[in-house]
Amino acid sequence: MRDLTQGTPAKQILFFTIPLVIGNLFQQLYNFSDTLIVGQTLGVKSLAAVGATGSIMFLVIGFVQGFTSGLSIITAQRYGARDIAGVRKSMASTIIVSAIVTVIVTVVSFILIYPLLKIMQTPPDILNQAFTFISIILGGIFATMGYNVTANALRAVGDSRSPLIYLVVGMFVNIGLELWLILGLGFGVAGAAIATVIAQLVSAILSFWHIYRFVPQLRVDRDDLKWDAKDIRTHLHAGLPMGFQSSIIAIGSLVLQGALNTLGTDAVAATTAAQRIDQVATLPMMSFGITMATFAAQNYGAKQYQRILIGVRHALFMSMGFGLFMGILEIMFGHVAVSMFVGADQHRVLSLAQQYFWANGAFYYILSALFIIRYVLQGLNDSRTPTFAGIAELVMRTVAAITLVGPFGFFGASLANMLAWTGSVLVMIPAYLKTVKMLKEQHISLNSEHL
Repeated sequence: MRDLTQGTPAKQILFFTIPLVIGNLFQQLYNFSDTLIVGQTLGVKSLAAVGATGSIMFLVIGFVQGFTSGLSIITAQRYGARDIAGVRKSMASTIIVSAIVTVIVTVVSFILIYPLLKIMQTPPDILNQAFTFISIILGGIFATMGYNVTANALRAVGDSRSPLIYLVVGMFVNIGLELWLILGLGFGVAGAAIATVIAQLVSAILSFWHIYRFVPQLRVDRDDLKWDAKDIRTHLHAGLPMGFQSSIIAIGSLVLQGALNTLGTDAVAATTAAQRIDQVATLPMMSFGITMATFAAQNYGAKQYQRILIGVRHALFMSMGFGLFMGILEIMFGHVAVSMFVGADQHRVLSLAQQYFWANGAFYYILSALFIIRYVLQGLNDSRTPTFAGIAELVMRTVAAITLVGPFGFFGASLANMLAWTGSVLVMIPAYLKTVKMLKEQHISLNSEHL
């Protein structure tokens, strides 16, 4: 486990981030295997069916990921403060609230899936396949919740390597099952969904086993699991805003997906494939952000206020550098990767995907700043500002769907991300500057007390 309150900030941030980048890369390989196998074996319509559910998956799974990340902020702060009893209690409260939220999310998801697909104007020729795929994925949301709870808890105490190992195991399970269920048993898109759920469950079980075998700081007993209303509220206050923030952003994607669906199956397929490449390209930036949430939380708990500011500067420099490099790489070679999903003969799909790359890759430096600022604020208990920033993203994507898709078509829709990133950063900058001032004042006050 890595103590982020000690050592050179840049070195600690980089070495904590590297397993996150690799882990997130393997997470995307879940999606890649779905996209590649479905696209090459079942055809463009099945690929579009899987892609048409992307915004709904982002809505629900994004909530789960944001919610569990918020819960782990409390764990990281207590770990930074060397409050090990508090760390175990935080883990217990995390398990309790996650179980309750899982039941609620599952029920609500099943009620809303089909109406959402209809509202999004999913093309009739792919509607049934889309419904089958997303129903199975969301039926297994308990596995997604389980893995994210354990992975975020391990990262909170400085272990970003173990979640990677168990994610890799899950990925190989996913690929093997997917090939068997689709090619061997002919399950179609249902096979891809079933494989993903089982693989996620394997990763979750292995991560829980690792905690109880090797991480006593997170090992809870019966006394820890006793209902503590105050601690439950503390965790809900941290987790729910981050979960809703992710969902608010996803609602904007739902609106945009609805506009894309009106452009036809080729546009949906191009977006599906291009987004897979885009998600990989943005992994370093997102991973630096996740690192900074843990870095800020641990150092805030340890009252290392100046160290947080130093870490932010280093993280921005590294993240923007990766963003520039990945943007250039995506624009130059992204179409080659897309051809792997849809085939080199799908010229219209490839042309549309290239438009997407130009509209997104050129602005990754904005996304780099967004990730760092957002996650630092969250690590310092500011859940309100990132939520407002998420609302800004929703507004900008909605504006793009309403005003740009009509006159500019697919390229107008592709500009939505850039507009959303810009709006979000503009909302967060004043709050971040206020936070910088607060940290400097606390640093001065702490030094004065020690004199």
